[in-house]
Amino acid sequence: MNYCSQCGAGVSLSIPEGDHLPRHICDQCGEIHYQNPKVVVGCIPEYGQQLLFCKRAIAPRLGYWTLPAGFMENGETAAAGALRETLEEAGAEVEIMDLFTLFNLPHINQIYLLYRARLHEPVFAAGIESLEVKLLEEEQVPWDEIAFPVITESLKLYFADRRAGQFGFHSGDMIRLPGDSPRFEVNMLNAAG
Repeated sequence: MNYCSQCGAGVSLSIPEGDHLPRHICDQCGEIHYQNPKVVVGCIPEYGQQLLFCKRAIAPRLGYWTLPAGFMENGETAAAGALRETLEEAGAEVEIMDLFTLFNLPHINQIYLLYRARLHEPVFAAGIESLEVKLLEEEQVPWDEIAFPVITESLKLYFADRRAGQFGFHSGDMIRLPGDSPRFEVNMLNAAG
């Protein structure tokens, strides 16, 4: 951040009085600009034993498979955002059933929420952010072509719960490990099921 969004003056990075983290503070009006994690919301759309996947048409991870999800907008609930993202990316109207996973991704300042959702009819189409959308059985999931580790972890939990015959709520932290290739440590905080 270079300029204050309140008055347009330059900002400096320093720790405000009573705080413990550096913040961008306006040199002229004193406005403190807080930067907080982004919330990503999405769905695990179920149709019988199949799940609805989207092949990404945008970076990052162009051409890789994911579940419909994206950034929550101001003025909407998490569930409403998940419904909107599913409609935008997969052209699918779904019914939210329950919150399934909550993952903290501190390395990219995101919180990721995925809901289980029911697709009542096999009606879907690729949105502007998707190259392709299709229903897949568990054995058809292209595990080596999944776009994001948080999706891989959520799918593993989903299929394990489905085999166990009971879905629970799962929350955890995905911590990026040091090194050249992206590797993660997953610390589950709650694995009720």
